[in-house]
Amino acid sequence: MKSAAMRRVVCSLVAVALFSVVAAAQQPGQGQGAAKPKLYNTAKQKLLDGKQIFSSTQETFDVAGYCEAAKHYDYTWFEMQHSTLEFKDIEKMIAACPHVPAIPMIRLPDAQEWHIQHATDIGVLGVVIPTVDDADRAREGAKWARYPPIGRRSSGRGQAADILGLSRTEYRNTIDDNMLVVVMIETPTGVANAYDIASVPGVDVVIVGNNDLTQFSGYAATDSRYQEMIAKIYEATKKAGKIFGQANWTFATGHPLSGVAKFFQNGPAFDGWKPPVANGPQPAAK
Repeated sequence: MKSAAMRRVVCSLVAVALFSVVAAAQQPGQGQGAAKPKLYNTAKQKLLDGKQIFSSTQETFDVAGYCEAAKHYDYTWFEMQHSTLEFKDIEKMIAACPHVPAIPMIRLPDAQEWHIQHATDIGVLGVVIPTVDDADRAREGAKWARYPPIGRRSSGRGQAADILGLSRTEYRNTIDDNMLVVVMIETPTGVANAYDIASVPGVDVVIVGNNDLTQFSGYAATDSRYQEMIAKIYEATKKAGKIFGQANWTFATGHPLSGVAKFFQNGPAFDGWKPPVANGPQPAAK
C-alpha cells in the first residue's frame, strides 16, 4: 500500500514538472493576460496609439520616386480614383521596396469586390473607399477586405504574403487584424448618415473628403454650416468607436477638431524629409 501511494505521488510530481516545462515553452502572448503583439501595419498601430499619420500620394508609375518617398511617411496613398494607375503598376512598386516604413494603401474608385480583392492580393494593408453616402456602400467596402467569418474576401495567390515575409497560413491568420478600412464622407447625404456609416463593422476610420464636401454642399470651409457638418461627422465617428480623420492635411493643426483628427492625406514626413523641388508640390487633398 505504501509503495502504491509513493508511486502515485511520484507520478503527480512528474506530471506537474512536465506541465511547467510546456508552459515555459509557450510563445509570448499565449498566456492569460499577456500583452497583445504590435501590428505589422505600423500606420494602423500608430492610429490605435492615438497618433496622427500622414502620407505621400503616388499618382504615377514611378518605382524610384515611390521607394524614396515611402522611406519618410507613415503610409503611401496610391491614387486610383483620380489617376490612370493600374493594379499592375502598384503591384510592381510595392514589390520593388517591400520593407519601407510607409505601409501601402489604395484609394479605390469604388467599393466593388474585384477592386478590393485585387488591392489586397497585391499586398496593400489598407483601402480608402470614396464618396460613401450610406451604410450599404460602407458595408461593401468592409466586407471584401477581410476573410470569413469577419468578411467575404476569398483566397487568392497574389504577392501579399511574400511581400510581408509570411507563409500563406501566417498571412491568413494575421491580415484581418492588420487591414485598415477607411471610408470617406464627402456629401451632405453622407453627413446625414454619418453614424450609420461609422457603425458598420469592419470600418476602422472615417475621414472627411474636405474639398468635395465644400463642392457638394456649396459651403466654404470657413462657413459655420460647413464646420457644423465636420463636427457632426466627428461626433458620429466617436460615438461609433471609430477613428476620425480629414483628408486635407492642412486641418491637422490650427483648426477646430485638429486635435482629434488622426488620419490625413499628404502632410509632413515624420523625419522632416521634403520631396525634390523638381517633383513639384504634392497634389491637393481630396
